[in-house]
Amino acid sequence: MAYDTALADRIREYLAQFPTLEIEEKTMFGGLAFLVNGKMCVNVSGDNLMCRFEPDLQKEVAEKRGYEPMIMKGKDLPGYCYITPEGFKRKKDLHYFIQICLEFNPIARASRKKGKV
Repeated sequence: MAYDTALADRIREYLAQFPTLEIEEKTMFGGLAFLVNGKMCVNVSGDNLMCRFEPDLQKEVAEKRGYEPMIMKGKDLPGYCYITPEGFKRKKDLHYFIQICLEFNPIARASRKKGKV
C-alpha cells in the first residue's frame, strides 16, 4: 500500500527536534511506522495518520477533527486511532497528535519479538 510521503516528511521534521530519541522507520500496517525507542509511535497509513496514545485520552482525541476509531475484531481499540488529512492539515494539529504519541511512548508496552526460525 502506498502512503503519503509528504506526511512522512512532516513527521520526520517534527521528530528531528528530539535528537536523544532512537527513531526507526519500518514498513508496518500497510504503511510507514515510526518506532521510537523500539516501540511503534505513529504510522502513516495511506493518507491517514495512525496514532498510539494513552488510552485515558480516548474521549479527548475522539473529539478532534479527522478522528476515526481503530477497529480490531469488531471493537474499538482504545489508545489507537486514525486521523484523516483534515485533522492534521495545520502544523499545530499534527504536532498535537505526534506529541501525545511521544508522551505515551515511554510507558507503552513493546511488542513481543518473534523468534527467528
